[in-house]
Amino acid sequence: MKNIPLIIIAFLLLISCGKEAKQKPPATAKKPEPVIVEFGFKFNDFNVVQDTVVSGDTFGSLLEKENLGSLKVHEIVEKVKDSFDVRKMRAGKPYTLLRSKDPSKKLQVFVYQPDRTSYYVVDLRDSVITYKKTKPVSLKRRTIACALDGSLSETLERQKVHASLATDISKIYAWSIDFFKLQKGDRFAITFTERYINDTIYDGVENLEASFFEYKGKIIYAFPFKQDTTSLKVDYYDEDGKVLKNMFLKAPLKFVNITSRYAKNRFHPVQHVWKAHKGTDYAAPTGTPIMTTASGVVENTGYTAGNGNFVKVRHNRTYETQYLHMSKILVRRGQRVSQGDVIGRVGSTGLATGPHVCYRFWVNGAQVDALRLKLPNSEPMAVKYKPRFMKEMAPLKRELDSVAKLKLNM
Repeated sequence: MKNIPLIIIAFLLLISCGKEAKQKPPATAKKPEPVIVEFGFKFNDFNVVQDTVVSGDTFGSLLEKENLGSLKVHEIVEKVKDSFDVRKMRAGKPYTLLRSKDPSKKLQVFVYQPDRTSYYVVDLRDSVITYKKTKPVSLKRRTIACALDGSLSETLERQKVHASLATDISKIYAWSIDFFKLQKGDRFAITFTERYINDTIYDGVENLEASFFEYKGKIIYAFPFKQDTTSLKVDYYDEDGKVLKNMFLKAPLKFVNITSRYAKNRFHPVQHVWKAHKGTDYAAPTGTPIMTTASGVVENTGYTAGNGNFVKVRHNRTYETQYLHMSKILVRRGQRVSQGDVIGRVGSTGLATGPHVCYRFWVNGAQVDALRLKLPNSEPMAVKYKPRFMKEMAPLKRELDSVAKLKLNM
């Protein structure tokens, strides 16, 4: 070692240090904690607890769990009562506790959310301050066009649309489309607006601007329109200004199956004899709401061995309908009902092999097949409003048709 020149020793030491430096893993920089701001507070500055009101919880009981003491809780409750009615707190609603980060974990802020867009803040940091705020809601508009694959709800969900739109659509087209007969591949397009809280949280469908459905090879358009701009009433019309709403709904139930049609002669599944079946059977789970298909007056309710629990409604001098085999009757004789009102629940009372409703229809006292009837429309659009309707409808129709052509090759 003594005979090795110093310059060589220095060189060897330098190489050795270089190897150690390469082998030593680099120090990783600590990632900064993401900043979370909610309800106007920086959550990073607090010990945060998010929970849900359960049955038996009160504002006072929730504060008592925070070791504030009975006198302090009473003082807070008294101070907030003018701006926050704590009696209206409901089970299932979320609340947030913001506590100090020190070992005491002292409650600083209490936040209660009665709905998705509004919230109450009780700030306890200096003095008791209470206020209500509403989160900003924005509307985003879009048009979708697709072919039916499964149920309407399932098809919409695949388009990332809230399933409630399926219910809205079924109501709009209840007089024009028998949703039991929609088939895979039937095409539709819808223009609608959706709500977003804070621009990011999806909050469902706000309204429908235009739509069309392909049904039995025909395209049926629907455009909302107010004849009187000062009125809240909105009706839906096709591209020619003809009202979609008929005097009668297509069926007394939603999204169910026809199991037996009107027939002059069929084999009765209970009595095991051939006889006429003067109604249409719609199968559905027990308890499913049964709607009156048109407005009118309840002519009769009761029970017979064959019909089970039933309701009969007279709509005018010409038309009557009857609903059989109910598990529960929800109206009384002489009661006035409006189209779509729930008058009973599906059951299997009387001569029935399973839960369903038998829907019967009379015209001038004679029973007829409701599915074969060409039923009357409701009040048409007044002529004076048609130019305004056509002007408002035209760009909406062009947009629907354009998107449908692009996505569905129509």
